[in-house]
Amino acid sequence: MIIKDLDVNYVQYGNKKKKDIVLLHGWNQNIEMMNFIGNKLKEDFHITVLDIPGFGKTSEPKNPYTIYDYSDFLYEFLKNLNINKPILIGHSLGGSISIVYSSLNEVEKLILFGSPFKRKNMKNSIKYKVLKFFKKVPILNKFENLVKNLIGSNDYKKSSEVMRKTLVNIVNQDLEEELKKIEVPTLLMWGDKDTAAKVEDAYYAESIMKDAGLVVFENSTHYAYLENLDKVILIINEFLGGKKWK
Repeated sequence: MIIKDLDVNYVQYGNKKKKDIVLLHGWNQNIEMMNFIGNKLKEDFHITVLDIPGFGKTSEPKNPYTIYDYSDFLYEFLKNLNINKPILIGHSLGGSISIVYSSLNEVEKLILFGSPFKRKNMKNSIKYKVLKFFKKVPILNKFENLVKNLIGSNDYKKSSEVMRKTLVNIVNQDLEEELKKIEVPTLLMWGDKDTAAKVEDAYYAESIMKDAGLVVFENSTHYAYLENLDKVILIINEFLGGKKWK
């Protein structure tokens, strides 16, 4: 399927007569990471999972994307599939996209796994100060790109130029106001050891949203949804009214 000049890789499975669940993975991930969830829910829901632009088998955007560009892309993708008012389930980047989409469009319910929504304050970090120093010194500023590669995050290092700029756009975007606009029931599921999206932020998100509940998994990381898969499926089924756990 071609959406916004991008060749999109996606799969659909499950019960076509039931409500639509759309699963969105995180940065540097792909469809397979969300199939762990989709395969557990396919008897009671119609599942759609896609590779987000820039990852898996879906094309990279020609120009750097913002989180709003990803939301616009998702809107066009779902419209093309005639999916209206879906249940969105997103992890990390996929969750951030889901936040924006749900603040602008109709969804049935929303489930977020470790989804960053606060702008990262880099000005006080050692990495930021080193990079700022290299920019100021006339001779050293020639090595700015080298320094970025040396001190950048693993996600940054592994990315192409367009995706690096996309990552910068995303981490510099604050989504607090978007969270406040979401009116549908929302389930937040977080690991207490998550370093990419801190659990303190999850508690704050729950406090500012209109209809949100938070489940925190102890001794779990940014991938708490996989580390506690059976419990996660049980809770999701309760939240969505799917089959009861046996």
